[in-house]
Amino acid sequence: MKLHELRDNEGATKRKKRIGRGPGSGKGKMGGRGIKGQKSRSGVAIKGYEGGQMPLYQRLPKRGFNKPNRKAYAVVNLGLIQKFVDAGKLDAGNTITEDALVASGLVRRKLDGIRVLAKGEVTAKLTLDVTGASKSAVEAVEKAGGSVTVKTAAAAE
Repeated sequence: MKLHELRDNEGATKRKKRIGRGPGSGKGKMGGRGIKGQKSRSGVAIKGYEGGQMPLYQRLPKRGFNKPNRKAYAVVNLGLIQKFVDAGKLDAGNTITEDALVASGLVRRKLDGIRVLAKGEVTAKLTLDVTGASKSAVEAVEKAGGSVTVKTAAAAE
């Protein structure tokens, strides 16, 4: 086989539809847009429009509320912390702070703080200093002989 013999598989490529190239093309004159009207023009955006009737998304009741000053926590599972300790990226001997978690690459950024959740097993004796932790995460760390310091009482639910 030579370079000039290379071809795509049959049916792998499709010719571009050439619009407005005469009546013989089958897509000439109006270019497949029909006659006149809003949709035959360019720059048309009629997604939820229902011809003047109140659109469905406006007829339905709105529910819920999004708190504008809601805190967003970076979430870390205990199993991942254990994995990083085993890999030598985190030092279980020292206190594991939020900055240490970011520096190790376990968390990309702190956001409003880091919250520890209990998914996974913990075998190392860890001393964690974080913004928040679930009750089960605190129990799991203490069961392994470690401790968790939560910075704010409101964050530890």
